[in-house]
Amino acid sequence: MLAKSYLLIYNGFQALGWTFILYRGLLHFASSPSTKDFYEGFYTAVEYPLKIAQTLAVLEILHALIGLVRSGFMLTFFQVFSRETLLWLVASAGGPKIQTHYGIVAMVLAWTITEIIRYSYYFCNSLKWVPFVLTWCRYTFFIVLYPLGVLGELLLIGNMMPIAQETGMFSYRLPNKWNISFDFHVFLCCATLLYLPIFPQLYLHMLRQRRKIVGGGDRRVKGD
Repeated sequence: MLAKSYLLIYNGFQALGWTFILYRGLLHFASSPSTKDFYEGFYTAVEYPLKIAQTLAVLEILHALIGLVRSGFMLTFFQVFSRETLLWLVASAGGPKIQTHYGIVAMVLAWTITEIIRYSYYFCNSLKWVPFVLTWCRYTFFIVLYPLGVLGELLLIGNMMPIAQETGMFSYRLPNKWNISFDFHVFLCCATLLYLPIFPQLYLHMLRQRRKIVGGGDRRVKGD
């Protein structure tokens, strides 16, 4: 009972948090006199609530690890770790070149709508009542939002690569007393390559889930 109450509060808080991020983004859009002003101020408008909501998602790794939810640990870890890397080591650390790029809008918009739907779904599922429209949104909006988010992420990583190479940020070079090295630029290159096998698998998995749950199959909601 305690675990269910905790998840209800957590999912409800996250749904509200991501809704607030969307509100901040739309408010900034409405008040921007030009497209240039919109892009230049978008990240600043959503930065703090975005950092709070996304960093809080680290708890989901623990949820999966201790069996609080049925999500797989490794998949959850990869998804959360990639998001935190993009948020803190790319968007936050990249400065104006990253924060005013249109890729940040694509990424945050995709994340925000996805998470509003996902956490609302989990919240309602905790109450054992999920409107079919919410289930439909969860297994339909991803068709556009997943590619949009990946496009935004890859654009930001691509623009971050020369910055990482020129500044050496987050890199640990030889020689040093530990005799180990880490090159953040190489890390970003490897991360980009990982999208090739991982994204199609996740996307095809969601399409299969959509056919099973929405596409004429059983419409009863199964908890995640």
